[in-house]
Amino acid sequence: MGELSKAEDEFNTESVHLGLLEQVLETSSARESLVYSYKKSFNGFAAKLSEQEQKKFRGMEGVVSVFPSKTLQLHTTRSWDFLGFPTTVKRVSAVESDVIIGMIDSGIWPESKSFSANGIGPAPSKWKGICQNIRCNNKIIGARFYNADGTYAPDEEESPRDIDGHGSHTASTAAGVEVKNTSLFDIAAGTVRGAVPSARIAVYKVCWNFGCNSHDIMAAFDDAIKDGVDILSVSLGSQFAISFEDDVIAIGTFHAMKEGILTSASAGNSGPLKATATNIAPWILTVAASSTDRRIVSNVITGNQITMVGHAVNTFPTEKTYYPIIYAGDAASNSSSEEARQCLSGSLDKDSVKGKIVFCDKFSLGGGPFMAGAQGMVVLDDAGFDDIAFSYPLPATALTIDQGRKFAQYLNSTRKAVAKIYKSQAIHDPKAPYVISFSSRGGDKTILPNVLKPDLSAPGGDILAAWSPKGKVTIFEGDKRSVMYNIVSGTSMSCPHATGAAAYVKTFHPSWSPAAIKSALMTTASPMNGSYHQEAELAYGAGQIDPLKAINPGLVYDLQKNDYIQELCNMGLSQKAIKIITGEDVTCDPVNEFKSFLNYPSFGSTVNARISFGRYFPRTVTNVGLPNSTYKATIGLQPLLNVTVNPSVLSFKSLNEKQQFTVNVSGAAIHQDSVVSTWLLWSDGIHKVRSPIIFWT
Repeated sequence: MGELSKAEDEFNTESVHLGLLEQVLETSSARESLVYSYKKSFNGFAAKLSEQEQKKFRGMEGVVSVFPSKTLQLHTTRSWDFLGFPTTVKRVSAVESDVIIGMIDSGIWPESKSFSANGIGPAPSKWKGICQNIRCNNKIIGARFYNADGTYAPDEEESPRDIDGHGSHTASTAAGVEVKNTSLFDIAAGTVRGAVPSARIAVYKVCWNFGCNSHDIMAAFDDAIKDGVDILSVSLGSQFAISFEDDVIAIGTFHAMKEGILTSASAGNSGPLKATATNIAPWILTVAASSTDRRIVSNVITGNQITMVGHAVNTFPTEKTYYPIIYAGDAASNSSSEEARQCLSGSLDKDSVKGKIVFCDKFSLGGGPFMAGAQGMVVLDDAGFDDIAFSYPLPATALTIDQGRKFAQYLNSTRKAVAKIYKSQAIHDPKAPYVISFSSRGGDKTILPNVLKPDLSAPGGDILAAWSPKGKVTIFEGDKRSVMYNIVSGTSMSCPHATGAAAYVKTFHPSWSPAAIKSALMTTASPMNGSYHQEAELAYGAGQIDPLKAINPGLVYDLQKNDYIQELCNMGLSQKAIKIITGEDVTCDPVNEFKSFLNYPSFGSTVNARISFGRYFPRTVTNVGLPNSTYKATIGLQPLLNVTVNPSVLSFKSLNEKQQFTVNVSGAAIHQDSVVSTWLLWSDGIHKVRSPIIFWT
């Protein structure tokens, strides 16, 4: 993406784009080919081109890059209370009502109680956005939609209205107003609310039934930046991290950062494997998904009166009678026994399963039993997702492997095996918080090997929030349940928690840069229990987000646009690649591979296995706590690392004063595919500024 010249206006920019197209098109006209002209916040366009036309473009003078559009995917209240963030927290109400959160997602259901405008005044004067084909209010002050391909499912409409539910869920989590006496069919009853209930919401709908096209996403960033949003929330992305110059989210968020806008983004749902985190650009706040102390369970009791605790969002009432159990492998229709065992859609014989509970000894979403008209389903969760609860289209529960084997033993012990499945209930989870298994882990070795990602963790499991009544509770067409609030899990759900927390910090510090807000959230995050995570900080980053502490962090690690550009140079990117990302012509200085120049709030790097290593981290902190203060450094115990801090004492005489220090780390050889970590803590006796130090192979 190129940088817009101050002399360029939107009309002239589009004319230039059309002129370029006319030079390469062989059949269609330039106007027919042009999909989007990005002319508000950066300079570029999307167009329909043949392979030959793409080749011509690549060879033209002044063209920075040509890359194909991709289809990305969406990544899904008690949670705020669990974070120690009650409804009574201190607020700067006048400032909070001027904060505008941009949601790039699947739209919004404006009639939801979570988006009521009662008591909220007119939109801030800085707002330049519009509402397309939908009625906004003083809460939802902007709503746009993007679908350049014009592909719509029968139940979709050409508007920002949320037909999926995902966008409403994320928006209400970040900035929904307080709604009492809310639940999903009486499950997880309580009050639903966002972090900043008087903040404004601007909606940019880019996701549809088919997914989220990257050319639409880029258009949304272009508009959002120009419209005047303060914080962006992006709960979508690629399955894995891709090079920044090919990543529209990395490019769009860089241009947002240049305008003082912090973007919170989901880390992805490809865990628990290492190096699966996405949205890892250093200017993005990348969020992992952690648990709260509320778990949703659905029990099953067998005929011999043994109760097994399963995990499922089972909204169906508990039946008064027991039902016969049938093993799915014995109920195959015109399918293999293996397909039947997995309870795949269409794999089960209707006459065999009617009025019975089907036992699937492979993980299943319930399509087979549901379509065959079964009474219920018990599934053995061999996929290991026992730390969250999935929704099923019929009475169902999922059992751990050990519990599932006990259930199978009972089934095989009698000719008249029966069971009863109970409606879900919420129970206390004393282990919380921990990172949920699906949450993508960091450990990238190629794209960003010297920055720890994800940055931090936020609640992302079993989150109750607003939903679209046209959205499905499960993926199956025959599931006719319609709800206004739904329980969903995903890093999509953790992302808006971080978005809301960032907006809350911004209400106290409107002039802080995106990096300063991000630093405040990271260095005040609560440490997590490493014994639950073999990947350590690669799972949870700096720890569990703590919005209250983040408004008074003491010190911040600040960064500006040029610092990130230097990091792109340090990464070895070409001048062309850097221009694609930043829109600017850059000349890079030589880089010392053992230095980490980026002033990041964490310290991390990949190292070679079985070889001793050393790393040097120069850092600068800005005093935002007390004018006269002295901070002393403490290092966590870690026998595998030798860490020194120079100087180990920082004395400040004024606010916004900056001090420099270096962290030198050396270590003996560590094994392949392993992690070793510790932490640095700066404290003046009041503030605790904590940063993880981690190395991975």
